[in-house]
Amino acid sequence: MSAQQTQLILECFHEAGLPKGVFNIVNGLGEVVGAEISRNPDIAKISFTGSTVVGKMIAKEAVNTMKRVTLELGGKSPNIILDDADLSKAIPMAIAAAFMNSGQACIAGTRLLVPENKLEEVKNLVTAVVSKTIVGDPKNETTSVGPMVSQKQYERVQNYIKIGIDEGAEILIGGLGKPEGLENGNFVKPTVFVNVNNQMRIAREEIFGPVLSIITYKTEEEAIEIANDTTYGLQAYVSSENEERAYNVASQINAGRVQVNVLGHDPMAPFGGFKQSGIGREFGILGLEAYLEPRTLIRKQ
Repeated sequence: MSAQQTQLILECFHEAGLPKGVFNIVNGLGEVVGAEISRNPDIAKISFTGSTVVGKMIAKEAVNTMKRVTLELGGKSPNIILDDADLSKAIPMAIAAAFMNSGQACIAGTRLLVPENKLEEVKNLVTAVVSKTIVGDPKNETTSVGPMVSQKQYERVQNYIKIGIDEGAEILIGGLGKPEGLENGNFVKPTVFVNVNNQMRIAREEIFGPVLSIITYKTEEEAIEIANDTTYGLQAYVSSENEERAYNVASQINAGRVQVNVLGHDPMAPFGGFKQSGIGREFGILGLEAYLEPRTLIRKQ
């Protein structure tokens, strides 16, 4: 679904005078172009970003010609807010983490883990922040949530909201249907569920839309247990006023990257997932090494 932006990058390289052949693009459907790349014996390495389902298909095909693969796949990122966190800072950051790229992000923090005794305060703050979240044209600088990438994706997100309702979760804000005045696009109401447990589908499956599940915990140990109780392990978030405590919690989360009191990206740091979130790392030295094969030359002394 991103062929237009890829084409735009190619045009920029062309205008910048990059020599022909340095950077090449073949646009096409996954089952056509992707399938050929996966099975062609002349291709030695594949780096793929996308769904876990498609990543597994690529890996299965690639093994026939022993291709090396880097797979950056799905996620269901936990965001742990510890009981000493400044909620006035942590909650807006949590909403931004959940709704980044309109929720269509593998690293979106879509499971918000909060202390049970802070739930009412969290609910009030979340409602206040989300009610001010602007949904609309992504070209508008004030827009925080744009349309879903396709009608199919819009319907997928709507289906998950319905699943959450059927599972017994409670909608704090948002819900089914389109925001008022945006009936003609694939727009979703930014939606937050409460009364969610970690066994519900909305807490276990990647929705890829602006849908956040709030899960409560009693102890720090329980928060870590819930955070790790997932088939994914791409990214996680921890908020606390005590950095040493936050780092201690972060070190116990099975995720390739954990953000502590921050929402950002460091291209020099390796990025990738545990478990069903992928194989290998991108960025940094490890990301470069993924494209290299060691070779040993031994000669007679």
